[in-house]
Amino acid sequence: MKRGIVFGALILIGALSLGVKAYQPPAAYAPKVIDVEKVKDNLYVLRGGGGNTAVFLTADGVVVVDAKNPGWGKPILDKIKTLTPKPITMLINTHTHGDHVSGNVEFPATIDFVAQENTKVNMEKMPIFKEHGGVGMAKRTFKDKMTIGKGADQIDLYYFGPGHTNGDAWVVFPALRIVHAGDIFSGKNVPLIDEANGGSMMHISETLMKAHDGIKNVDAIINGHTPAQTTWADLKEYAEFNKDLVAWMTTELKAGKTPEAAAAEWKLPEKYKGYAPTVGALFGGMAGRIATLQKEMAK
Repeated sequence: MKRGIVFGALILIGALSLGVKAYQPPAAYAPKVIDVEKVKDNLYVLRGGGGNTAVFLTADGVVVVDAKNPGWGKPILDKIKTLTPKPITMLINTHTHGDHVSGNVEFPATIDFVAQENTKVNMEKMPIFKEHGGVGMAKRTFKDKMTIGKGADQIDLYYFGPGHTNGDAWVVFPALRIVHAGDIFSGKNVPLIDEANGGSMMHISETLMKAHDGIKNVDAIINGHTPAQTTWADLKEYAEFNKDLVAWMTTELKAGKTPEAAAAEWKLPEKYKGYAPTVGALFGGMAGRIATLQKEMAK
């Protein structure tokens, strides 16, 4: 009898052990799938795993823009190998967030890492770079504008002011008439405003219009998270959307409403039909955006 109990217990323990081994968090074994869009003969967009990544093939090598979430650096590198045998020479980050910069640490430490100067300061606060001894941290920065290369390989970097963060870089490929905007224009949606990293609800519309007026001869935009490009006309419309949004928020706050009460009343204006109708919880949802504006108005 005792032997049977012991044997049964061993079977149960073994089954539980197998169950524990079999169950892992979904992310542990989920395949890291990257979808490739060929935008031009020498420009690709890699989607999945975080923000949209641009891959620009130059005469001397490959320039990458943004490197997705933790653990996605190698999948990006592997995917690029299927597109070209050229070596990666540079990685440009549009801003500081983990879904755009974390993959940096898996890129060769010898390549050139570039970002706007405020973005480098913000990245230096991120644990992932401290854990990897600074690998992937920006080596070169710019304040307002930087030009890299020339002719067909030229890249122009711009910074027009605070919006999503205080270091949003616009990465322009002049010969292709395309710009990577990162998350200052993540898509047709309520803006993502990261107050902790210098983002500004009050000034994002102004910043977007400065970009629209200051960057010339661009037809298409690689947005931070959209599944397809938007147009230069869409950028102007998005700046107007944000201007109208701030005007509405200001009216609500001046009427004495709390950010939470105002947020509960927000509805997408009919003129912006096609924009995302709801606001996620990221950065405090709509109430968080209104609270950020309220703080900026009080300064």
